[in-house]
Amino acid sequence: MTEFVGTTHGQGRRVAIVAARFNGRIVARLVEGARRGLEHHGVAPDAIDLAWVPGAFEIPLVAERLARTGDYDAVICLGAVIRGETLHFELVARATSEGVAAVSRATGVPCIFEVLATEDLAQAEARAGGVHGNKGWEAAEAALRMASLLASLPQGGAR
Repeated sequence: MTEFVGTTHGQGRRVAIVAARFNGRIVARLVEGARRGLEHHGVAPDAIDLAWVPGAFEIPLVAERLARTGDYDAVICLGAVIRGETLHFELVARATSEGVAAVSRATGVPCIFEVLATEDLAQAEARAGGVHGNKGWEAAEAALRMASLLASLPQGGAR
């Protein structure tokens, strides 16, 4: 049996971060967590690029543009959607998650979805450096593991 496992070894990797400006205080904490996580695992600071988009809904388009360049081993998608009084929260959260997943499948570049979808601001704060850690850091580790895993897998083709 062959076992494939990704690592968090970041030397030589390039990573893009796409971050939503909406709920910017929360997202800035996620971005900082992702940046620190990437650098902690060996990604050079100048090998991390950051693109700011207006809101979570715009993340998939920019993630796809960056993934298609071939310049990045992974794309980390960060945002925060907090429930309000209307269905807008659900529409944005679903469209963004489906969009990011589609980008990964279409490009073969791992696009890590860490757009917080929370009931309130306190839940978002708890996940952006609070009692639940920093989901940006976790996204950095997932990005590196996925980039490593994909690089180790056999290429497609019929057997």
